[in-house]
Amino acid sequence: MWLDRATGAKCYMLSARSLHISWGETRQYWEWIKLRSDEIQANKSFGEAAQLRGVWWLLIRGEIHSTMLSPNSKYAAYMVFKLADVFFNLDFPFQEASISVGGNDSTRQVCLQACVEDGDGDDGVPRKHILRAIASWENQQLPRTSYHAIPLTDDVMLPRKRADSWMEVELGEFYNGQGYDSEVSVCLKETEGGVYKAGLIVWGIEIRTKR
Repeated sequence: MWLDRATGAKCYMLSARSLHISWGETRQYWEWIKLRSDEIQANKSFGEAAQLRGVWWLLIRGEIHSTMLSPNSKYAAYMVFKLADVFFNLDFPFQEASISVGGNDSTRQVCLQACVEDGDGDDGVPRKHILRAIASWENQQLPRTSYHAIPLTDDVMLPRKRADSWMEVELGEFYNGQGYDSEVSVCLKETEGGVYKAGLIVWGIEIRTKR
C-alpha cells in the first residue's frame, strides 16, 4: 500500500500470488519466476511473478474490499506485466477486462500483445501497434522474435510502457463512495477464442487513484 502524493488516497498493488489464476499452480501451464534484484529494488515490491507457459483458457482475477480504499475517490485498476522472449496469440482474440463493484459491472476489450508509444512519430502523436512475434527455429535454437506495426482501433485498450521497464494496461475504473462496503473484483480473461497462448508474465494488479 502507498499514498497518492497529490490526493493522499490509498493505493494498492495485488501481487501475482494473491490473484486467482486459473491453472496457476499447475507447472504444465504456469511457472513462478524470481525477478532480478534491480527490478525489486526499483519498485520496492514483490520478488516473483507468474509466467504463462501455455493455456487455452486465460483467466486472472483479483479482489479487494472497498473499505481498504479511500472514500469519495475515483480509482482505476491496471494489470502490470511483461512479455517473455517467446510469446504468441496474446494479440487476438482480444482479452476481456471487467470490474465489478457492488453489483455494478463494466467491461472493455484490451490487447496485451500491443503497445502505445508516446510521441514516437514525427508529429509527436502516440502510435498504436501490435507486437507480432515471429518464431524461427533455425539450427534448433530458441525462436527469435521480430516486431511489426499493425494499426489498432481506439475502442481497444492498449498497454503503455512504464518507467520501471514493465508494461501496464488499464482494466477499468470505478468510484469508491463514502462508507460503502463491498468487494471490488477485477478480472482479465480470454476463454472463448479457442487459441493456445503463451509468454505472459504477470507481476500483479495495481489499484490506484485516477485524476
